[in-house]
Amino acid sequence: QGQLVESGGGLVQPGGSLRLSCAASRFTYNNYAIGWFRQAPGKEREGVSCISTLGDSTYYADSVKGRFTISRDNAKNTVYLQMNSLKPEDTAVYYCAANFHRCRAQATEYVYWGQGTQVTVSS
Repeated sequence: QGQLVESGGGLVQPGGSLRLSCAASRFTYNNYAIGWFRQAPGKEREGVSCISTLGDSTYYADSVKGRFTISRDNAKNTVYLQMNSLKPEDTAVYYCAANFHRCRAQATEYVYWGQGTQVTVSS
């Protein structure tokens, strides 16, 4: 079965930056779009961003456009989420997930999921 492992979370002040990494193994990574999702305390899981199989198409939730950037290094089987100008409302557990071929908005479309990494934005 496929495996995804997130890293790079932590505590950061408002306006600060973090870079999350998602390392993939045990599946045909290059055939999968990779999405980032997050779940804040007391809220439903929401889609944040997604990148296509070749990295030539990217998608962002309105709440993070202009602040977050997704990228992938297919030689390393790794996807990154650069998060700038962080706000307290960005506080959540962040998950990466893989979907065969295409980016999709709904979490239910994704086949493989990581364990998540905590991001806390606070003074």
